[in-house]
Amino acid sequence: MMSDEYLVDCNIDDDDDEEEEEEEDEDNKDMLLYLSPHPPPPPQFSSSSPSLTPQPSLNSVDFRDPYGVNQHLKVDFSDVLAEPASTHTYDRVWVYSGIGFESGRIWGYRCLTVLCAIPISLLSGCLFALMACLHIWCVMPCIQVCHTCLPCVRSVWISVVNIFIRPFCESVSRCCTGVYVSLSKD
Repeated sequence: MMSDEYLVDCNIDDDDDEEEEEEEDEDNKDMLLYLSPHPPPPPQFSSSSPSLTPQPSLNSVDFRDPYGVNQHLKVDFSDVLAEPASTHTYDRVWVYSGIGFESGRIWGYRCLTVLCAIPISLLSGCLFALMACLHIWCVMPCIQVCHTCLPCVRSVWISVVNIFIRPFCESVSRCCTGVYVSLSKD
């Protein structure tokens, strides 16, 4: 396998392909936006400093999913129901079915959120508070204690291995080196 130090980057410049390069740059930017772990914030939340991540306010009613957490829940009537070209129902039935689907989806969601949103948000907040408390006050101190104590434990373990286990393994290996196995046909 060849190491990376022997690889050479070859740049070939063609003046005729400038338009193609600009299109590729735009495609690369789109791909980087697609591959980034968080989508860029919407314009109303962007700040002048790019290092700060804007936090949407709780009163923001216009844009409630600024980070695209629930992109998979965008469902339309045509995503669920579709008629092939060979079979069609009456046009009015299709239109009223679409209206019924959208109305049922929207009003069902609204009724369920009226009943469930506040209790579930309170439970979620308490769960995340519990997780943060456990992480800050239990998990991280245990990890720091382990990082502090491990050098001492490591030196004791190395001593135990060198005093007891290593001599035993060496003596067993010396005994086994004198054993020869020969295979013969009867």
